[in-house]
Amino acid sequence: MKAKELKALSNTELEAKVSELKAELFNLRFQLATGQLQNTTVIANTKRDIARCMTILRQNELKDAQ
Repeated sequence: MKAKELKALSNTELEAKVSELKAELFNLRFQLATGQLQNTTVIANTKRDIARCMTILRQNELKDAQ
């Protein structure tokens, strides 16, 4: 997901997205451990999406504090 798309979301939606992505990451790790995951780059991409969401949440938090 692009950062531009994430910036359009509200903080509540971003927090829900982070929860969703963390659940997806858990499932991907489980698939990797059981040998069912073919494309391991999906794990890295999911981690990056989580980091993007968390960064935008922090930016919004700092903007609100000013």
